[in-house]
Amino acid sequence: MPPRISVFPKCYFDELYSGRMDYLAWLGDAATLGAEGVEHYDGFFKHGVEPVLRVLKETGQVSSMLCFSPDFTQPDAVERDRQIVRQRAAIDLCVALGIRHCRTLSGQRFPGMTRKEGIDRTVECIRRSLDYAEKRNVILCMENHYKDGTWLYPEFAQPEDIFLEIIGQINSPYFGVQFDPSNATVGGFDPVAFLEKVKTRVVTMHASDRSLAAGATLDDLRQAEGTAGYTSKLIHGETGKGLNDYDAIFRILRSVNFSGWISVEDGMNGLDELRRSVDFLKQKRTQYYRST
Repeated sequence: MPPRISVFPKCYFDELYSGRMDYLAWLGDAATLGAEGVEHYDGFFKHGVEPVLRVLKETGQVSSMLCFSPDFTQPDAVERDRQIVRQRAAIDLCVALGIRHCRTLSGQRFPGMTRKEGIDRTVECIRRSLDYAEKRNVILCMENHYKDGTWLYPEFAQPEDIFLEIIGQINSPYFGVQFDPSNATVGGFDPVAFLEKVKTRVVTMHASDRSLAAGATLDDLRQAEGTAGYTSKLIHGETGKGLNDYDAIFRILRSVNFSGWISVEDGMNGLDELRRSVDFLKQKRTQYYRST
């Protein structure tokens, strides 16, 4: 079975999260983009679950996966317990929406936190969350991430070696990798080489073509640490128009018969851009999954 293509409203994240934009209206727009599913973020559900389910049914859409951002590296143990409660609530939301895959993360790269502390906290919290995920038949997908839009500090597990060390300590059929090639580039490592290392564990994927703003450098990103939200130094562009080698990516995905969701993260220049990104990924799917 070939992968399916879904959309995520990265272009409207701040508006949807704050409630300035109606999520139900976005779902109506999503139905016009030619995708086969829609990815949700838990912070968008200002109306609750039932109205979302109603609009999805009316527009003939299905939910692909849930984007969720636990902060498991919190220094305070009580706060880490609260993050596990949040992760379990996200798992319940997946069940309500009919979703099998829920994103998980490590957490923020807090100043003064050692590498061992960050890894130990992340592994412990994910393992404790997996007990609940298994009961609910939901798979947690750890993304090689840059930074949640609501965070102060970037992702602790952004470096490749830290990410690989964490997932190497977690062995469960209810745990996998959510691959994001653009985040690998921002993290300073080769997304194709990274995919080769994790390809047998990839269960979902984010597709974008992120790049640095004109004149910006990776050092500028590091200097932006401690700034709330997403930095203006990063730009999401049309999928297939940037630095990512999607031919190499699809060849690797096909080599392991990847059949999960690929969710488009762009549209910063409007819905037409998002629609073109969906079309591009469908073309690549046809090219590399022609025999399935």
